[in-house]
Amino acid sequence: MTLTDGNLRDHRQSGSAERSAALAALFDPTTFRHFEALGVGPGWRCWEVGAGGTTVVSWLAKRVGPTGKVLATDPDPSWAASPSRPPVEVRVHDVSVDGPPGDGFDLVHARLVLAQVPDCAKALRAMVEALRPGGRLLVEDVDLALQPLVCPDEYGPEQQLANRMREALRQLLADRGADLAYGRGLPRLLRAAGLRRVEADAYFPVTSPACASLEASTIHQIRDELIREGLAGAYDIDRHLRNVAAGAMDLAAPPMISAWGRRKV
Repeated sequence: MTLTDGNLRDHRQSGSAERSAALAALFDPTTFRHFEALGVGPGWRCWEVGAGGTTVVSWLAKRVGPTGKVLATDPDPSWAASPSRPPVEVRVHDVSVDGPPGDGFDLVHARLVLAQVPDCAKALRAMVEALRPGGRLLVEDVDLALQPLVCPDEYGPEQQLANRMREALRQLLADRGADLAYGRGLPRLLRAAGLRRVEADAYFPVTSPACASLEASTIHQIRDELIREGLAGAYDIDRHLRNVAAGAMDLAAPPMISAWGRRKV
């Protein structure tokens, strides 16, 4: 489970659009870099698992062109403002419950999905089964334990408060059963699933306006839960949000681990 766990992934919840935009601004360039390195091109058949937004789907659609296909699945595809148009098909699908929505895909991609589904092992098996022989799987997820601070440069009271808020968030996720170190295990999981030529890297945003936007939208959405669980008080939460809005802090996002491999030919 990640910063987008549970109710935080509800596309209809207040603040979800701001959070989705921040995640796209932070992590789309890394995702697209990996797509290019994997050779995504005209005619490819791609499955975007748990799409959650339009930016990745749109990039893939432009790259595969009219001879390709992009299947975008999500248990709640309310983010899709308009009906599907070739080469994109949007479908209601839960990767941890339903079987693969097809096979023969050249690329299967999931970002911030596996760690938060009820049965991540089953979901990973479904993604591997959907690949054609030689097809590529790219899975990306954050690792909240690898770098647990929102302010790595903790030099003042504002930064100390921010890091206490991050610790409260981590505790909330842990209490829900989250694996805060999930991201670092992705290479091992891909090899165990039978993939070949497995590699991985990480992207760690140290500071940016998108980091601040992600922090604000996340804290806004879990404010009541933090208070109800006794993990933070209303005064400290509101003070932290004012500090974030002031724009004077360097706020980091958790490292995003990207792992990829190929199905055996």
